[in-house]
Amino acid sequence: MSSSPTSPKLDVAALREAVGGDVFAPGDEGYDAARQAWNLTVDQRPAAVVLAADIGDVAPVVRFAAGAGLRVAPQATGHGAVALPPLEDAILLRLSRAADVVVDPGRRTARVGPGALWGEVSTAAGEHGLAGLGGSSPTVGVVGYHLGGGLGWLGRPYGLAAERVRSARVVTGTGEIVSADEDREPELLWALRGGYGAGIVTALEFELVPLATAYAGSLTFDAEHAATVLAGYLGWAAEAPREMTSLVRLLNLPPLEVIPEPLRGRSLIDITLAYAGDAAAGEALVAPLRALAPPIVDRIAEIPAAELCRIAGDPEQPTPGLGGHAMLRELTPDVVDAFLAVAGPGSGSPLTATSLRHLGGALGEAPDGAGALGRLDGSWALHMVGVPGAPGSAERIGAHMARVLEAVAPVRAERDFLNFRDDPAPASTGLAAPVVERLRAVRAAVDPHGLVIAKHPLD
Repeated sequence: MSSSPTSPKLDVAALREAVGGDVFAPGDEGYDAARQAWNLTVDQRPAAVVLAADIGDVAPVVRFAAGAGLRVAPQATGHGAVALPPLEDAILLRLSRAADVVVDPGRRTARVGPGALWGEVSTAAGEHGLAGLGGSSPTVGVVGYHLGGGLGWLGRPYGLAAERVRSARVVTGTGEIVSADEDREPELLWALRGGYGAGIVTALEFELVPLATAYAGSLTFDAEHAATVLAGYLGWAAEAPREMTSLVRLLNLPPLEVIPEPLRGRSLIDITLAYAGDAAAGEALVAPLRALAPPIVDRIAEIPAAELCRIAGDPEQPTPGLGGHAMLRELTPDVVDAFLAVAGPGSGSPLTATSLRHLGGALGEAPDGAGALGRLDGSWALHMVGVPGAPGSAERIGAHMARVLEAVAPVRAERDFLNFRDDPAPASTGLAAPVVERLRAVRAAVDPHGLVIAKHPLD
């Protein structure tokens, strides 16, 4: 199933005839913009890019690729592009135009197209006092987020977003269109819940939760208080109710105008949280955090649940970044000290953000009939981001991430969370062996020739 991008089998004119959207081949004006991933460090160079007009273009692209000896890489925003293999023998199928969102308030569900973004779903659901289990940015694609599990600001009370998926429409690797739910293609539905599924999802339906507001936001302190704030936060988190989801971050922010003046160009520690409950109760719960040190900025307040996707302050435009991740069983005092020494003030860390996200609650409990992921086997998720710029900065970032991973190695869990892995790691790094075998069977049935490229290969 491979072909050189210059192979005569890639008949660009025929591909343009087969679809309603735009087609870009190497050398075409617009090719570079069309192939751009969200992460600007990724250099995708597919044999062609199809910017689909709508989901009606998906099956024709699959059939064309099969006839041309190519594969297909479906992509909405490109947030997960780092985890993909090289695409020289593939058509990059961009689905950003297929972004329809339909909320059914009576059934408390949303049905979305493959290009839908979390900001759009959050706004539409919020009009009915509902919320999806979204993540840390309004510009993350909803479908890819669910397929990889979906860890967001309502995780501890409600679990992984993938477990809320109720049905999907999928174009198979042979160009057929199938529906997956508990009665039709239940194995495919299982695979779509945290196992990246099989084929290409063209519609996804998932449950929403009744939540109009949340007590949420962030407290930011100068890095000189890092030891006190980190210790206080960890003790507080150990007693926090499951309605509280939170993380702590060590930050080294660049002097950019997009960053608010009080924080620009500074080393900081912040606590970001979301409480899915009464604001007065949330304020009482947060009071001990406010007392840890004088905050530079206090942005914790009652907010519409639709705004949860913005509380982390993640970039909403494409940006370069190098990431690292590990799941942690626990945080022992020795590991906390080692972590602070390598990531905190005085460490010389070139990382923009080094975060510890509190897990547990519903995230550690697989519901009946759980999907491929079901639950997370850890108490904390470590995530690191560095922004390369000057020559040699990428190497320094990578080396420092390795130092942080070495510091937490004594408590590292057996498996990572694949949605946080910014590399083409195999699925076995995040899923148990029996789950991987079951996923192989699903993909063999839905995509027998391996035409669709998925993140984190099963091999």
